[in-house]
Amino acid sequence: MQDIRWNAFWLGLTLTIICLITWASSSATTALLVFSAGVLIYLISHLFWLHQLNRWLKKPVLNQIPNGAGVWEDIFASLYQEHRRHSRNQTQLSSALGRFRHAASALPDGVVVLNVANEIEWCNPPAEVQLGLDLKQDENQPINYLVRHADFVHYLQEQDYSEPIKLRSWRNPEVTLEIQLILFGTKQKLLICRDVTQLEKIETMRRDFIANVSHELRTPLTVVGGFIETLLDMEGAVPESTRSYFNMMQDQTTRMRRLIEDLLTLSHIESNAQAPEDTEIEMSGLMNMLLNDANALSQGKHKISAESDQQLDLIGAMEELQSALSNLVSNAIRYTPNGGEIHITWAMRNNQAVFSVRDNGIGIEQQHIDRLTERFYRVDRGRSRETGGTGLGLSIVKHILTRHQAKLEITSGLGVGSTFSAVFPKARIVQK
Repeated sequence: MQDIRWNAFWLGLTLTIICLITWASSSATTALLVFSAGVLIYLISHLFWLHQLNRWLKKPVLNQIPNGAGVWEDIFASLYQEHRRHSRNQTQLSSALGRFRHAASALPDGVVVLNVANEIEWCNPPAEVQLGLDLKQDENQPINYLVRHADFVHYLQEQDYSEPIKLRSWRNPEVTLEIQLILFGTKQKLLICRDVTQLEKIETMRRDFIANVSHELRTPLTVVGGFIETLLDMEGAVPESTRSYFNMMQDQTTRMRRLIEDLLTLSHIESNAQAPEDTEIEMSGLMNMLLNDANALSQGKHKISAESDQQLDLIGAMEELQSALSNLVSNAIRYTPNGGEIHITWAMRNNQAVFSVRDNGIGIEQQHIDRLTERFYRVDRGRSRETGGTGLGLSIVKHILTRHQAKLEITSGLGVGSTFSAVFPKARIVQK
């Protein structure tokens, strides 16, 4: 650009000097005619090269670009260099896109690239098999026109892609697919589809095994526990020298029975695919019940308070939610030292209903919080045994809340205390 301006300057200066010489040697009229002729020739040359540029732009072949003259020589040279650079970038981009598609085609999972309008831009062979697509025919077609499963359409429209969804294949009812959408680029989406049929079968076998073993163990443990309790109650049946051993057996039997009951509860919730039997729950009554149970469990060792929005009720399965919320309260009591404070609240927050249990107990390190809802995960195994924990309580809570489209939020700090919150969506709220 600097060269172009410099050439134009020298051309104008040369024409001006010629006109001045003509004026001095002849007359002003002749100088004006020379200046006009020079400007006219300059404009005609510009129009000519503009016409040449316009012709080339209609069919921009690199080796056919005009050579130009004067200023236009620099312009066409710059255009030539820019066109070459653009061609190299386009070649590199096409090569990268080809490598991506080649790599994505080798993946065992289905991959579909969607544009901002949820139209198919590209998909790999596994996606064609799993979703019943044909890239040659379905390119630029809306994905919801081709994948008409109601759960998928709802997932696509909700625009909450933080978790994948599982659904039965509409092509083969025996196949289970896991689908997740990932946002990228300018509101584009990447659809990942995975066949999880075998994993589902293994998970079902695991649940059935745990349920069957737990059921078979419950009866003998009940019998053993009953005999131990009977012997302890019979005067003279157990010598004082061995009574401590019988008390230990009774404690361990009770703990095993509690573990079996939790396993059966968890297995029942996991295997129950039906939606919960929804009823309108009067939360003020449930809050009073939870407060009374908390005081009974604490036995006056903690300062327990409750705060409830009397105009706020909830839709859900009463028995399940009572179990989940009671678990949060009992955990706070178990892990808060004597003299600690526990505060229970039920209130609205950002168009959602929130049940919270806050304590100033021992707290939890950040590294453990994400794993608290895993089965049998314990922050402190020794303390869990002392408090009677089975390691399944929060896992049960999470599953119950998931069945009610709710989520569990945990905030905690070591030595500061913890807050466990059950957050319910607007659809399950009843405001009087």
